[in-house]
Amino acid sequence: MKSPLLQAVHELEPFYDSRSEILILGSFPSPKSRETGFYYGHPQNRFWKILAGVFTEEIPNSIEEKKNFLKRHRIALWDVIASCEIAGASDQSIRNPVPNPLGLILDHAPIKKILTTGSAAFRLYEKLCRPLTGIGATALPSPSPANCAMSLPLLTERYRSVIIGQ
Repeated sequence: MKSPLLQAVHELEPFYDSRSEILILGSFPSPKSRETGFYYGHPQNRFWKILAGVFTEEIPNSIEEKKNFLKRHRIALWDVIASCEIAGASDQSIRNPVPNPLGLILDHAPIKKILTTGSAAFRLYEKLCRPLTGIGATALPSPSPANCAMSLPLLTERYRSVIIGQ
């Protein structure tokens, strides 16, 4: 049975500081991320494993460890969408999206790259945000377990090539 579309509002604050150079945007936080209070909170999501592999570090576990990790590597996190109708965590079900005001980060951090996690986040960014920011984004593969076509080593290599350039 399909999950019903529910009106959802983004409850997570953007994460950045005055040194953030890379902005990574998802589409909209999953119910598990909203429940845990930080980005990529579902234990099956490979985002934190991928970033740890990119920078050859231990996987951060607590929210504080994740924030320190992001600060060390000058990474900001947020999502493209501020509110929408969505069924569970399905990006394909998103209807009536309203973009987050990315100027909040772009006006206060020296962002050099905008990256999106997954094709849905990229499409939404291009449609809703790029006309406002004037900045292009690069799509990274989704770290979601639903993206089972890509192994963790392959995902890590793709992220490394875009984030670090190797």
